[in-house]
Amino acid sequence: MRVYLNGKLVEKEEAKISVFDHGLLYGDGVFEGIRAYAGKVFSLDEHLDRLYNSARAIMLNIPLTKEELKKAILTTLRENKLSDAYIRLVVTRGYGDLGLDPKKCPSPGIIIITDKIVLYPEDYYSKGLEVVTVATKRNLPEALNPAIKSLNYLNNILAKIEAGLRGSPEAIMLNKDGFVAECTGDNIFIAKNNTLFTPPTHIGVLEGITRNVVMKLAREKLRIMVKEDVFTQYELYTAEECFLTGTAAEIVPVVKIDGRIIGEGKPGKITLRLMEEFHQLTRNSGTPIYTNSRE
Repeated sequence: MRVYLNGKLVEKEEAKISVFDHGLLYGDGVFEGIRAYAGKVFSLDEHLDRLYNSARAIMLNIPLTKEELKKAILTTLRENKLSDAYIRLVVTRGYGDLGLDPKKCPSPGIIIITDKIVLYPEDYYSKGLEVVTVATKRNLPEALNPAIKSLNYLNNILAKIEAGLRGSPEAIMLNKDGFVAECTGDNIFIAKNNTLFTPPTHIGVLEGITRNVVMKLAREKLRIMVKEDVFTQYELYTAEECFLTGTAAEIVPVVKIDGRIIGEGKPGKITLRLMEEFHQLTRNSGTPIYTNSRE
């Protein structure tokens, strides 16, 4: 496997960065996780828009244009002969000294990794996931806004550790006011009375690419109402359906939260229909990797 590193494609064993890179020293940088299906990169423009917005928010100047970065992603996929892949795109502040000052880092670093990913076992998608609510609160937007997809994921990792200690593969995080925010790496939805609910981004939620796609599919394909609104653990426990969304996870049903069975204890009709529509969309849209969309 070859990795794109600052303008060059190198073998993964040679893909090395300096120990003085501020992405390593301080988590100073931004990233995106992107998926390719059947020879096409899904929602590539939306991912790049979010990457550049995250970089702008932390005053990190990405040294490539969006078109140049898009070309680099497609080249890396072709080099590795991939049609179905997970793409990790990372922009670090770059090499500097041992101080915090980003002005001491003259050249940002760009890394593109293309590989496979399996976030959850297959039976979680057919039978559903059991999750727990954890004590670790989601970062305050006034402190480190979760809308910035930064390299500092310690808040999420602490919640993931807490979930693991309780025997769960995923954690639901609340915001400082006790409202449901999101999971450690996924957005969350609940369904009730033929209406889909998801937390609004302003309470401390990443505006997920898959989240937005699912909301559009629900409105246009399922013809159901979608509301971005705050809700509590009570609404989770009394929901008819619950599911998580994310680039790596796609759409994964949730059937039990904090020991409470959700709905009928199995993936619900809305969830299953959205999974079907999403899979169809990912395989029929996107930016072609190869000129004929095939290897």
